Amino acid sequence: MTKPLILPINGKTPKIHDTAFIAPGAIIIGDVEIGPQASVWYNCVLRGDIHRISVGARSNIQDGTVIHVEGDHDGDGGCPTVIGEDVLIGHMVMLHGCTLMDRAFIGLGTIVMDRCVVEGDAMLAAGAMLTPGKRIPARQLWSGRPAKFMRDLDDAAIAGMQSGVTHYVEAAEKHRAALAGLG
Repeated sequence: MTKPLILPINGKTPKIHDTAFIAPGAIIIGDVEIGPQASVWYNCVLRGDIHRISVGARSNIQDGTVIHVEGDHDGDGGCPTVIGEDVLIGHMVMLHGCTLMDRAFIGLGTIVMDRCVVEGDAMLAAGAMLTPGKRIPARQLWSGRPAKFMRDLDDAAIAGMQSGVTHYVEAAEKHRAALAGLG
């Protein structure tokens, strides 16, 4: 079994809350902070080598996701990747220098590029690509490549997204216990 790789670089060491779940095979590098009950699943890469990455409480980063940042070019300050609390990030997502506000939902296989913002209770549908600088307002669903507004989200859709957060907090505890049993 491969343990997670936690690697300091450029004088920055990842800060991972004691209650966060980091799955075997995950790679976390540099200026990365992971909050309480957050989960980083199998074979994810979070590379905070040229800027910072933060992951809020109870957010989950599902299998195979890659998260990076944009460094400072010509004094522009670069782009950190900031993930709020209770955020769902599907399998095989690519996030680069973007902001996902509390309770955002990012579908399977999506790409979110530099300086994009996904507001709270908003959803980027599976397979979509949010091009640089775009903003998805709260309670909206965007889809496509490039992503465009599809419709507003109702209360039932938002409740469904939040039940996904609870599911992943519980799943992380089950995986933690199963891995502990392996010695």
